[in-house]
Amino acid sequence: MKKILVFLLAALMIVPALCACGKKEQTLVRLNEVTHSVFYAPQYVAMSQGFFEAEGLKVELTNGGGADKVMTAVVSGQSDIGLAGPEASIYVYNQGKEDHTQIIAQLTKRDGSFLVGRSDGEFSWEDLWGKTVIGGRKGGVPEMTLEYVLRRNGLTPGVDVTVDTSVQFNMMAGAFTGGQGDYVTLFEPTATQVEAAGQGYVLTSIGLESGEIPYTAYFANMSWLEKNADTAQRFVNAIAKAQKWVQEHTDRQVAEAICDQFPDTDLAELEAVTARHRQIDAWNATPVMERQALERLETVMEQAGELRHSDWVPFEELVNNTFAQNAIG
Repeated sequence: MKKILVFLLAALMIVPALCACGKKEQTLVRLNEVTHSVFYAPQYVAMSQGFFEAEGLKVELTNGGGADKVMTAVVSGQSDIGLAGPEASIYVYNQGKEDHTQIIAQLTKRDGSFLVGRSDGEFSWEDLWGKTVIGGRKGGVPEMTLEYVLRRNGLTPGVDVTVDTSVQFNMMAGAFTGGQGDYVTLFEPTATQVEAAGQGYVLTSIGLESGEIPYTAYFANMSWLEKNADTAQRFVNAIAKAQKWVQEHTDRQVAEAICDQFPDTDLAELEAVTARHRQIDAWNATPVMERQALERLETVMEQAGELRHSDWVPFEELVNNTFAQNAIG
């Protein structure tokens, strides 16, 4: 009897050890996103479909609430990888910081925000004449792209239309529904939620008006990339798989894959929002960033008065496409 007990105890000790050996050790990646939006659907697909896990990564996601805050977290080492507009990396590079950030993957290729107004009906950009638009932080890609679109439609910001840059990014919807401004630019699902609540109407897509620009991309400090090149490669591999998955699946399937990220949004609404992003061709098909795309963004920044032409950043200094190119073979 004593021998049997000893055998059973030994077996019980061996089983957990075998289970532990069978598990692949995961590397933690602290990811900081500029906001939480359906606009970043491929990222949430990578999480829900196990693409990060398959690469041996455990992703800890934080909502930074603005590109400046995301960049601060990455530069300070509080986060490993940031997701925000490339303008943040341009600003850091031009500060002369030796350990500046490098872009390793592009996620979206258009502005993902929508213009929301207080009245429905046929929309014309002339309607904004003499009005106020809550446009986000001065110098951020959303605000600069809005100004670019206004100019393309014959409106001079600060003269023909007021762009309110005093409201924090994650407070814009609340400010608008609270009575501030005549129009606001909002991301999804917030824009649709405001409309569903009868507090505004989605009028047009800013991204459709602006054309393609590298709107959001992943970046990390050069020092982190040098020490964690394998982790960075596995991260971009997962993003590339998710981008391909989104291209190959229906709006309904994408909505089902990301619904856990948006518990306050019903599935039908998520499907409609996904379709809206697909219609404007918001998502990059691969994580590779093209030179002309970055130059188009720098043109937008220059026209907004946020970047002198002499301060344009050399593409090779700012963008490291090695990981993206490896990911797509």
